[in-house]
Amino acid sequence: MHRFVDEEKAHYPIRMLCRVVDVSPSGYYAWRQRTASLRQRTDEELMAQIQEIWHASRETYGAPRIHAELCRKGIACSRKRVVRLMRAAGIAGVHRRRSVGTTK
Repeated sequence: MHRFVDEEKAHYPIRMLCRVVDVSPSGYYAWRQRTASLRQRTDEELMAQIQEIWHASRETYGAPRIHAELCRKGIACSRKRVVRLMRAAGIAGVHRRRSVGTTK
């Protein structure tokens, strides 16, 4: 909600936007001054590592291989977290095609 108000504040008054999305203006201003949480900061650092590994693999590695690379580097995280961050960044591994079996 607050992010929407922040994106649209150039087009509409902040008080009107806050009324529309049902948040208080003081809550919006408090949200703007708040620093990123520890999880957000670690997610950003981890995302940089994930993108580095993904680019080094010529954009072919998926979440399992990226997770394995992170474990080899000593970075502790779960595979589900890697999947979530990759999905948020819009990156994915390349799927191999199955060979087509024919019968004659």
